[in-house]
Amino acid sequence: MNTRHIRRCAAVAAAAFALPIALGATSQAFAGSQQAEPYGPACASVPKEGAGSLEGMAKDPVATAASNNPALSTLVTAVKKAGLVDTLNNAEGITVFAPTNEAFAKIPKADLDKILADKAELTKILTYHVVGEEITPNQLGDGSFKTLEGGTLTTAGSGESFTVNGKAKIVCGDVQTANAKVNLIDTVLTPM
Repeated sequence: MNTRHIRRCAAVAAAAFALPIALGATSQAFAGSQQAEPYGPACASVPKEGAGSLEGMAKDPVATAASNNPALSTLVTAVKKAGLVDTLNNAEGITVFAPTNEAFAKIPKADLDKILADKAELTKILTYHVVGEEITPNQLGDGSFKTLEGGTLTTAGSGESFTVNGKAKIVCGDVQTANAKVNLIDTVLTPM
């Protein structure tokens, strides 16, 4: 009877020890699998299926994912001209503030053509839109982030309404790609 009591106590102790570990692992796995949903008015125009959809973009590295999104075709052209496709696709844990076609359309055509023809200036502008860390929506409320260009950009706002450098609005935020977070913005940022 004594042996049975010891075995029962050992079994209870083992179960008591294993249960929190199992619950912890389950809750961590659950927390890791939950992702914030993209937000903003322009998210509605993202294709619902295929490589350019939110689900499709999550499978590809950022430059490839952007090339599948029709709203980012001008940005993709600029990234190719600057020779940054591999740089962006091979980076890990970055955030890209991606100007939409409408953002580029705000720049007079002659000025845009001049920028696209100047690889050094184009590279400077594009790398100013990239931060070397994954930024969550919680960090955007009052943020200051160093860019790959070497400058700093600032973010402000709350809820699902954020601006970058006080002028560019995030129109579809927190889009996940295989190696980056992407925030689509309505204005091209200028390095300060």
